[in-house]
Amino acid sequence: MSEPLTLYRLIILFMLNKVDFPLTNTQITNFILENDYTDYFTVQQTFSDLADSGLITAESTHNNTRYHITAEGQQVLKFFSGKISEAIKDDIITYLRNNKWNLKNETSIFADYYRTTDSAYAVRCQMKDGEKSLIDLTLTVSSKEQASAVCKNWQEQNDRIYSLLMDELIK
Repeated sequence: MSEPLTLYRLIILFMLNKVDFPLTNTQITNFILENDYTDYFTVQQTFSDLADSGLITAESTHNNTRYHITAEGQQVLKFFSGKISEAIKDDIITYLRNNKWNLKNETSIFADYYRTTDSAYAVRCQMKDGEKSLIDLTLTVSSKEQASAVCKNWQEQNDRIYSLLMDELIK
């Protein structure tokens, strides 16, 4: 394993280990690219290598992938964390501290769709607080375009929709 690739793996593991919620491919990739650690394609290959090695798990949707560190990933990080410079660790900690609310909010709202056996589409909309599910709603729509629209609208209007449902259901 070459030194730069090892560093990229450790950066991703370190980031995932420092939060109590999943991080998306986009969130981690943006951090790495903004700090000019490496290029986009190397980051994507690193994600693949980590998942193939069982050091991270991935949950994929139509528009993004969310990652969690595994127990094996935590062990590897513990053993090799000295290979990450203190400056990089500080960059990661500062980034996570400054963006924690936005990062957590982006990953606590989840929407995805799949085709059903009767040629319709099921859209699953979720809102989580950590591992606790606040709402888990599945709707059936007739087209892929409708499914995509429901996902988009859930991402943009989840607070309003959740409030409306709660108001109507508990009155």
